[in-house]
Amino acid sequence: MVTEQDEDSKYLGQFIPIQYHHVMLMDQNRMKNFKAAIDHVVAPGAKVLELGGGTGVLSWFAAAKADKVWCVEFNPELVSESKRFLAMNPNGEKVEVVHADAFEYLPPEPVDVMICEMVHVAMLREKQVEMTESFKQRYRKRFGQALPILMPTAVLMAVQPLQKSYDFEGFHAPIIQVEELGENAPGTYDLAAPAVYSLLDFTEDTPLDIAWDGTVTIEKNGVVNSLRFITKNILAMVMEKNSTIDWLNRYMAFPLRTPVSVQAGDKLRIRFQYRAGDFLSVLMDTLQVEVVR
Repeated sequence: MVTEQDEDSKYLGQFIPIQYHHVMLMDQNRMKNFKAAIDHVVAPGAKVLELGGGTGVLSWFAAAKADKVWCVEFNPELVSESKRFLAMNPNGEKVEVVHADAFEYLPPEPVDVMICEMVHVAMLREKQVEMTESFKQRYRKRFGQALPILMPTAVLMAVQPLQKSYDFEGFHAPIIQVEELGENAPGTYDLAAPAVYSLLDFTEDTPLDIAWDGTVTIEKNGVVNSLRFITKNILAMVMEKNSTIDWLNRYMAFPLRTPVSVQAGDKLRIRFQYRAGDFLSVLMDTLQVEVVR
């Protein structure tokens, strides 16, 4: 029996308020890399599908070369806004905004590229993995085994132990934090190098369950009181250069309920498990660290 809570969880992440889409439009790291990847994979005259189109900007990037783009969005406010924005921009007429459930919608004909940018750090909260798997099954059933190019095509995830300040004007509050890329904020120290814990390849069957039980070598004395989760999205493969076009999400640091004192050279065992699309709290509740002497 499917409960109301199950339904709410299924669509979690599809109703990001419109004001936060401005933040995403202003994110040059996201915008420039998606634009470059879309320009690389969309051939002139192509057919493109975007699931979870938001403001329609990625569909608009595709329309520069594509003959037809279907932009699927479930949030009625964003359906109206994306139509309005696309009408203001050249090639916007090539994008058909479809008000539909992306878990159910298929285009009327095969497409060359499928874009699904429902990506959260560690593949939490949003339903990108589940959405992509659902799309692949439904698409193959209707159009045959050959899939379109998928964007992102893979996701690489890593974890890193930190010592982090959680004092805010004297108020101690260990809280989940979004971190900007680049140098650490004051009071944040890397205690070991990042360790890769998962690679999701969307061209293959992709499991929803994610778990890791591994060790890292501590490089500095300190107190591990937080774990940084790093998520790199491989947007496109550039075969002629043997390289990729990537999008690195902002980091996210999860405080540990029980900090652990460490010394340089220690082996730190890290364990956690969650399911793609879970609430952030699910991952946080499973985090375990211990020094292996």
